[in-house]
Amino acid sequence: MEVALQPLRLKQLLHFASSKANNNPFIIRNIRPFFVIRCCSTTTSSSSAATVDGGAPRQSGRNRRPSSTSTNSTSDREAVRAIRIKKVQELRSNGLDPYAYKWDRTHTANQLQEIYRTLGNGEESNSESDYVSIAGRIVARRAFGKLAFMTLRDDSGTIQLYCEKERLLSDQFEQLKTLVDIGDILGARGSIKRTEKGELSVCVNSFSILTKSLLPLPDKYHGLTDIDKRYRQRYVDMIANPEVADVFRKRAKIISEIRKTVESAGFVEVETPVLQGAAGGAEARPFITYHNSLGQDLYLRIATELHLKRMLVFEIVVEPKLMQPTFVLDYPIEISPLAKPHRRHAGLTERFELFICGREMANAFSELTDPLDQRERLEEQVKQHNKKKAAVVSEMSKAEDENESADDSYNVTLDEDFLTALEYGMPPASGMGLGIDRLVMLLTNSASIRDVIAFPVLKTLQ
Repeated sequence: MEVALQPLRLKQLLHFASSKANNNPFIIRNIRPFFVIRCCSTTTSSSSAATVDGGAPRQSGRNRRPSSTSTNSTSDREAVRAIRIKKVQELRSNGLDPYAYKWDRTHTANQLQEIYRTLGNGEESNSESDYVSIAGRIVARRAFGKLAFMTLRDDSGTIQLYCEKERLLSDQFEQLKTLVDIGDILGARGSIKRTEKGELSVCVNSFSILTKSLLPLPDKYHGLTDIDKRYRQRYVDMIANPEVADVFRKRAKIISEIRKTVESAGFVEVETPVLQGAAGGAEARPFITYHNSLGQDLYLRIATELHLKRMLVFEIVVEPKLMQPTFVLDYPIEISPLAKPHRRHAGLTERFELFICGREMANAFSELTDPLDQRERLEEQVKQHNKKKAAVVSEMSKAEDENESADDSYNVTLDEDFLTALEYGMPPASGMGLGIDRLVMLLTNSASIRDVIAFPVLKTLQ
């Protein structure tokens, strides 16, 4: 719960928080020109109820000692998560889906900033053509009385949401204040206004929570500064540090331009094998793995020059031949652990697969964005695997070749980092995987996938 107050003397505010400590402890954060009170924990004593910036209890006098906040941070994180899970349940009890299937966006934040750059302070454009729809993550919020401001960030930039109680239907304003948190992904519709202070804003007439975030974002002012954590949790890094995503966009454009340049010069792109039968790369120490089907060691590639040189003696001939596709729709949940539940048919998912000439060419589905549902499905998968593994292990003593039976007794664990990423909030999305090699097989009328891979992995000749 977040509630904004009119400016008060800090001493009065601390007294207010302390008086409520037994039943409703608080964290107090100064967000100029407002103080925001955020519910934090239900176990804090009255002597330490008031804390500043989510840290340790505030101490008076000159003899303050810095104290570790790692334990508090962990407990605060879990407390926030518990509160937000309750909000997910409340949304569902009100007939609202906290993990939407889609949202029709008309503009990005940057597009609106450009289109309405000449709009004067205090002016509002509310004609039919100025009615816009936008979506993004809430990265800042403040609310007081019948007015609330939120900063929405999408992949292009930020824009303010100007929320007045009178403009919103029914009890949406109360939902906005009580159920929307920083980190949530929101869709909003409304007209365009520039405030008296010059902030371009969407005057919200309606909104929808597209993805309810369960975990708090890094501190607004300090961001995510731990280098190791930035690398391990890149999804948080890109939320806390928007410039990081710009680096990856530039990288993608650089690679695209390089590809265009070499292709325009007549070069052909070739995929060299990632795993090969002989170690290469001069003095570099190779990574060794074992190929179960082939029964041999393989080495992770280091140098690609030799394979590329071999390509100089090949000739590439492509004979396109398209055929009528067949789509298989709506797979059961049990075999589609990453797909969204079907919105009309219980027990099924929104998924299709494309088959051509009896071969699977593509697999696509609405991405599951509910982290709790995803966790339950993956836990069920691990449970089923462990049951199968137990059966395999019990048969190992009976098998003549124990190594052959042991091949199926590998461990499967939950990908906690993936589940954590979902808990930060993933926007509505769909995904498709296209089998490039199988498509090439179709277009070249090739009988085997090895025919379309320049350097397939093969058994070593004796």
